[in-house]
Amino acid sequence: MAKILVVDDDTTFCIMLKNWLGKRGFEVENAFSYKEAVKKLDKETFDLVLTDLRLPDKDGIDLLRLIKEKTPVTQVLLMTGYADIQTAVTAMKLGAFDYVAKPVIPDEILKKLQEALKLEVEPAAKPVPAKAKSTTFSYIKGVSESASQQYEYIHLVGPTMMTVLINGESGTGKEYIARLIHNTSARKDGPFVAVDCGAIPRDIATSELFGHVKGAFTGATTDKQGYFVTASGGTIFLDEIGNLPYDVQVQLLRALEERKVHPVGSSADVPFDVRIISATNENLKEAVADGRFREDLYHRLNEFSIYALPLRERKDDIMVFANHFLDKANEELGKQVAGFDDEVMRIFNTYAWPGNLRELRNIVKRATLLSQGKLISKMCLPPELSQKPVEQEKPMGTRREMEIELIKDALQKCRNNKSEAARMLQIDRKTLYNKLKSYGLEDL
Repeated sequence: MAKILVVDDDTTFCIMLKNWLGKRGFEVENAFSYKEAVKKLDKETFDLVLTDLRLPDKDGIDLLRLIKEKTPVTQVLLMTGYADIQTAVTAMKLGAFDYVAKPVIPDEILKKLQEALKLEVEPAAKPVPAKAKSTTFSYIKGVSESASQQYEYIHLVGPTMMTVLINGESGTGKEYIARLIHNTSARKDGPFVAVDCGAIPRDIATSELFGHVKGAFTGATTDKQGYFVTASGGTIFLDEIGNLPYDVQVQLLRALEERKVHPVGSSADVPFDVRIISATNENLKEAVADGRFREDLYHRLNEFSIYALPLRERKDDIMVFANHFLDKANEELGKQVAGFDDEVMRIFNTYAWPGNLRELRNIVKRATLLSQGKLISKMCLPPELSQKPVEQEKPMGTRREMEIELIKDALQKCRNNKSEAARMLQIDRKTLYNKLKSYGLEDL
């Protein structure tokens, strides 16, 4: 398998090309600057480097010279605008294999790669067959600063046994976060059981969660093992936890405190060993204040909280996710769509995405099905996307509130010991004091 390094400061283009070439049997790495490319070239050898002529810190000619000095056998293919074609021709005299003019056509790049690497055209031109659906979990981190902070929180709490409450709007990927927490824990080889609390009928909620014995009620023809026992040794994910009936909340609190359940109709308790992760799209503090959710259960489930970011607060990640969903859609639909045209990317970056990642995934899949060319065009999108007004920037209060709540929770758990709270939050004590002053929390 040929190894290729794609160097371009256009993140979306790099990701698209990596996915597209990966489907055709190449092993592809991305670099978004000269400096990053040099680091990758120091660590490993590539069969070919595909680089833009104009990079943010140096140009492709500098990179070409470096490559030919260090590893002369590595082929170099340049991408250039029409105005720089003469420079690209000069580069060929310095050892570049060839150049392709922008806007780049993926099939043209593929042809040049085959020529440079002396590959047989027919086998390389065929897409890699779609793999059978795998149960392997994939989490897309994103490239935005807020996504990185969320990722850090996940890896901070993952190895612990703390209960985690994930807050966020519908469609923001709360279950994906829960699965990543599970996969970074010592329980990763155990079961991950996801329960939609909003979908369980009220009259059988106790049976579904805790189990029942044969004859416990009409229709109980066999013993049933509840979700908590099924998840023993692993993690149980209670989605939309706020929808649990109040009486079931009482039983859940008892189960969490005693680490055993009482199946309906049984005379004996059954122990369980699970990590608890919950999620909600409503404000549970308000539910507690309204008497709809037990305060003691809320604190039991909320030893650590994570905010699942809506797409409108992570605009830098929109095209990262869009390209990931495109790759999945190509695999499922047997298509070979390479990416999105400029108008579609503009629409994606200005649309409000009320349905968040779920809406983006569905729209990309639909557009992939409708697309007749290599790039998805505006004609493939639902009309309401382009009719929506440009979304106004929302104040950053949500992230501020999340950080304030995390600080308050840490101080409460550490009994106001600020040194311990700083260690729990993985920041130094001076940073914590600065944040307390900034948020008006000095009196805590």
